[in-house]
Amino acid sequence: MSKPFLQLILAGVTLFLNSANAGVEVARVNEKVITIEEVKSKVAEATRMNPLLPPSRKQVLDDLIKREVAIQEAKRTKLDQDPVAIERMNNALYTYLIEKKIGSEFEKMTLSEAEARNWYQKNPEVRSSHIFIALPPDTKPEEEAGASKRLTEILGEIKAGKYSFAEAAQRFSEDPSAALGGDLDYRMKDRLDPTYYRALLKIGKIGDIAGPVKTPFGLHLIRLTGKQEWIHTDRNKVKALILDDRRQELVNRVLNGLREKARVSINEKALRD
Repeated sequence: MSKPFLQLILAGVTLFLNSANAGVEVARVNEKVITIEEVKSKVAEATRMNPLLPPSRKQVLDDLIKREVAIQEAKRTKLDQDPVAIERMNNALYTYLIEKKIGSEFEKMTLSEAEARNWYQKNPEVRSSHIFIALPPDTKPEEEAGASKRLTEILGEIKAGKYSFAEAAQRFSEDPSAALGGDLDYRMKDRLDPTYYRALLKIGKIGDIAGPVKTPFGLHLIRLTGKQEWIHTDRNKVKALILDDRRQELVNRVLNGLREKARVSINEKALRD
């Protein structure tokens, strides 16, 4: 028998044994079979998560058995038909669909230092202070107008030198930052309301004030107090924000495409009522 032919036979035997081993029953929970391959797979997964304390096969099998008896009990008692369970399962399906649709494309994304720096020039880390008046959801138009007028008056008093911005914030702001003179410290765009952040970027010089600015939370007088230079900012954070934006673009592309193929009707009257 030639050596290449013998190697081919041995390879086939190995493949057969591995395939057979994958289906070897290691436990049975009622009619559900748990195979040794499932146990090995879970052991490997747990070891990757915590290589310093890998579980034994017996520990993993015990966990799989407990999980299976719980799943069977849930189905027996029709928990899989409970609205809360259905909503959670739908959320899991939604998340998994997104992962399947964009996962490979997202993993291939690259981001250069120059791209990150260019993005940061348009989306810098900024420091601001604000004077805030809350507008609850049931605020009436005349109440909002009154709050806006009051902030305008406060702005006039600041410009006239009656108060510094910090003093006015301590006296009049309804935000917890009032104790700090309204200071919100340095924040990137992910930690500020989008409307608030856009208003900040429109302020020309450090120390200038914009407002009243309306956000979903209420009305603000906003003072720009600093812009972080690229060299001093957290570049890893910047890159993470950019990748988050790009991931959201991919998600929107997938979901918009699915929506275009679906039959969607909207009751505008009910939406307005």
